[in-house]
Amino acid sequence: MVRAVILFLLLTVLIHPLAGQEKAGAVFAPVTAFDPARDGAADIDAAIAEAQRTGKRVLVDVGGEWCIWCRRLDAFFEENKDIAAYMHRNFVTVKVNYSKENKNEAVLSRYPRVAGYPHLFVLDATGVLLHSQDTGKLEKGKGHDREKVLAFLRAWAASRR
Repeated sequence: MVRAVILFLLLTVLIHPLAGQEKAGAVFAPVTAFDPARDGAADIDAAIAEAQRTGKRVLVDVGGEWCIWCRRLDAFFEENKDIAAYMHRNFVTVKVNYSKENKNEAVLSRYPRVAGYPHLFVLDATGVLLHSQDTGKLEKGKGHDREKVLAFLRAWAASRR
């Protein structure tokens, strides 16, 4: 019995570092769609780990496929590749679904209440909330204002890369 316990402990000590290497070698896959099947908490945790690794901040985009303004914000970044590139140089981005299928209430309860969608949260590399952004203030007409969006990103980027 004692030998079995010692063997188990020895194997645990030897195998444990290998498990860490597997995680360290994992590649972060950004969440680029509002998917009710995803676990928002796990996705944010993965984004925080990536932010720690890269020295970036986390930009949490809360919304859903049902949301016209969410689709307009996505289209804005598609049309303004330079601003999207700036965002990705400075932030780890993660979309968190909010819909009748999955409201991600547990994880979103960590942050201030959201009045409308999409909504952006800026977190530091440890997961601390730095800013809650009503995207309505970044709009112009039926879309988003280039200068307002860029000013928002510049104001909250970890560096000015």
